[in-house]
Amino acid sequence: MRFSRQVIVLDAANIEEVAQFWAALLEGKVQRSDEDWYEIELDGDYPVAIQRVVDHVPPQWPDGQPQQIHLDFFVEDIRAEHARALELGAEFLKASSDLDASTGFQVYADPAGHPFCLCWGWDTWRQETDAAS
Repeated sequence: MRFSRQVIVLDAANIEEVAQFWAALLEGKVQRSDEDWYEIELDGDYPVAIQRVVDHVPPQWPDGQPQQIHLDFFVEDIRAEHARALELGAEFLKASSDLDASTGFQVYADPAGHPFCLCWGWDTWRQETDAAS
C-alpha cells in the first residue's frame, strides 16, 4: 500500500487541552482547522490530529479494558522526557522496573486518557529483533 500521508487521529472531548499537550510533548504547533479538528504541525508535516468527540470515554489501559490503541515514542533520555511529560499534564500509568536497562518503556496517558509509552534503547531493541528473525 502506498499513501501520501499518515495521520494518527485521537478522539477527545477536551480537544484544546489535548492538542496543546501533544504539540508541547512533540515540540510542534497546534493548527486549528475548525472547531472539531486540530492538527499538530511538526516540521511542515501533520502526523497527529485531534478530533472532537463529545462523549469520548478514555480507555482503561494498561490494566483494564479495552486497549484501543497506544503510541510508542523512543526517546534519548527517559528521565528528562518523563519529567517533561508530567509537567505538560501526562498521567503516569505504569513504571519500568529498571530505568537503567538497555531497553524499556513506561506508560502514560494524555489529558484525554489516550495511552502512550516513552521507550528507550531503539538501536538495542532493533538489533535484538533483527537477530531473532
